[in-house]
Amino acid sequence: MASVSFLLVAVILTALAFDFTNGFHDTANSMATSIATGALSPRVAVAVAGLLNLAGAFLSTEVAKTISGGIVQDSEVSLVMIFAGLIGAILWNLVTWLLGLPSSSSHALFGGLIGAVWVGAGGSAVRFGAIIEKIVIPAVASPLVACVVALLATYLAYVITRRTSARTVGKGFRAGQVGSASLVALAHGTNDAQKTMGVITLALISSGVLSHGAGPPWWVVLSAGLAIALGTYVGGWRIIRTMGKGLTDIQAPQGFAAETSATAVILASSHMGFALSTTQVCTGSILGAGLGRRLAHVRWGIAGRIAVSWLLTLPAAAAVGGMAAWVAGRGELGVALVAGVALTAAAAFYVLSRRRPVNPENVNEMPASATKPTARSAA
Repeated sequence: MASVSFLLVAVILTALAFDFTNGFHDTANSMATSIATGALSPRVAVAVAGLLNLAGAFLSTEVAKTISGGIVQDSEVSLVMIFAGLIGAILWNLVTWLLGLPSSSSHALFGGLIGAVWVGAGGSAVRFGAIIEKIVIPAVASPLVACVVALLATYLAYVITRRTSARTVGKGFRAGQVGSASLVALAHGTNDAQKTMGVITLALISSGVLSHGAGPPWWVVLSAGLAIALGTYVGGWRIIRTMGKGLTDIQAPQGFAAETSATAVILASSHMGFALSTTQVCTGSILGAGLGRRLAHVRWGIAGRIAVSWLLTLPAAAAVGGMAAWVAGRGELGVALVAGVALTAAAAFYVLSRRRPVNPENVNEMPASATKPTARSAA
């Protein structure tokens, strides 16, 4: 029993470590455009985002219930499987962070869990119907919906203000971005913090601490909110640069339109229990904002790299989660081996990131991978 209790604590700590990586991986979702347009300074932006991610964690638990009892049979899931799935998600988050790619932390988590449960308990323990309905369909639809909404909002913003001086327009929309970016951060906490709540709740159910179908206890909600808030405050500067400067040249009206569009899509999905990717929604809204401005520029080379990372996230995280489950399933030594490999890999990624550091001072410089933009006209 002592070993089970120790493993439960290890799983909870690993889940909170994933939540931390989710925070710094996804800071760009809410603050990249505001930092790019100068509406908020980099350090103020991440502080505001961190506080609002914490607040958002308390607004709903519908997504957490989807994770804890929606995509896998909770009665067949063990703590070892959950641990392995989290390792797969964390490692994929770190790989894409190092490359500056805004991939989905949510899909990394889903992939890791699916792979680990499939290896550990068989395909019958995975609810493929729920995965299609709650994950795959939203993954395809949400960035497209956000893109179209942001495109229309951007076009209307420029039409409505066409007789106003550029200085007044910029000043007004930059002020508006403070509110719209804050709403995205709040929505992100509402959706993404719940995913870690769901994983911890699943671990508590698997160990017999909670009954099947139970929701997350208050301390789970609080700890998940604090972990994602701390990660957000650290700031994923590499991804902020890609989303703020790499995809398109963002002006204040575009930033405002992108942020409000993303907020609407994320909050609507959270209310319905869809565990969508906030990263994909925010990236789609930025692309839509780029296309919605007359003669706007979109760097399709970078957009293509991001799309490839989206396609790889679920299978890559599932593969790592499955391998980790196979090794960890051999006993305590296997669990220790998986943990040691993960810690070594994390340290290596950090060392590699210091070769070309991105920080608040250079975050608004153009990414080295940016290609010559292609003009697009939506007017």
